[in-house]
Amino acid sequence: NQFLKDIPAFVKIVEVGPRDGLQNEKTIVPTDIKIELIRRLVASGLPVVEATSFVSPKWVPQLADARDVMKAVHSLEGSKLPVLTPNLKGFEAAVAAGAKEVAVFASASESFSKSNINCSIEESIARYRVVTQAAKEHSIPVRGYVSCVVGCPVEGPISPAKVAFVAKALHDMGCYEISLGDTIGVGTPGTVVPMLEAVMAVVPVEKLAVHFHDTYGQSLPNILVSLQMGISTVDSSVAGLGGCPYAKGATGNVATEDVVYMLNGLGVKTNVDLAKLLAAGDFISKQLGRAPVSKAAVALSRAVADASKI
Repeated sequence: NQFLKDIPAFVKIVEVGPRDGLQNEKTIVPTDIKIELIRRLVASGLPVVEATSFVSPKWVPQLADARDVMKAVHSLEGSKLPVLTPNLKGFEAAVAAGAKEVAVFASASESFSKSNINCSIEESIARYRVVTQAAKEHSIPVRGYVSCVVGCPVEGPISPAKVAFVAKALHDMGCYEISLGDTIGVGTPGTVVPMLEAVMAVVPVEKLAVHFHDTYGQSLPNILVSLQMGISTVDSSVAGLGGCPYAKGATGNVATEDVVYMLNGLGVKTNVDLAKLLAAGDFISKQLGRAPVSKAAVALSRAVADASKI
């Protein structure tokens, strides 16, 4: 099929629910629940589960238990368990807790960089060079995130050239993969395509991932067009958990269940067991006292319930 011929045969899903998904929850989720969620996600076959973030508890109180979570899960087999590290202090704490992979995050928006991580884009890049250098000495891989890749809550639309500049800087300092994040979920295929074209001109496509929030319901079309352009790594969050503490109005990440359902329908392999994934989403949604945001999860659970009545 000419419309599907460029879509990869296998897509790696990076599950960000335990970190990006939970960081904005107002009620503190007990540590043992976070650990159980990670265990369930790993058991579903997800190849990468971002476990937590070694940031100051003052900024993200929800993840103040990062050390305890990491110590409990770092020896789980079958999945990589990266953690977010905003600076050298966070990196050192992560390594001490058993982390074998880390991630750093920069913004394509100057205003968002200042409000989110309290420094300019250039300063953030300099800060991460120190982290990537330390990581090299420990033989620890580093993933790079770029936020606000199509729009910023302060500046509005972001030019593709700015995104390409930041992505290239992260790639040049040694990040093995660059995840391009539509932090406030304003992107459509019309804005995502030119952004990806600009980034793909300076970073190899196999080093790129996409990370969409579903604020305007555009995540799945954006993922589909990214796949058509050759991207084969997609970030998502179980049960559609998440938002951004520094981006007003931003809703959750695209739900992992919805992504896996779409990829299954496209005949794309993920090695994820959808039934186990649905159970993990149901588990954390019940703990948070609400229904999963995932449309696939809601529809599939309804279908199962209806079948049991027959």
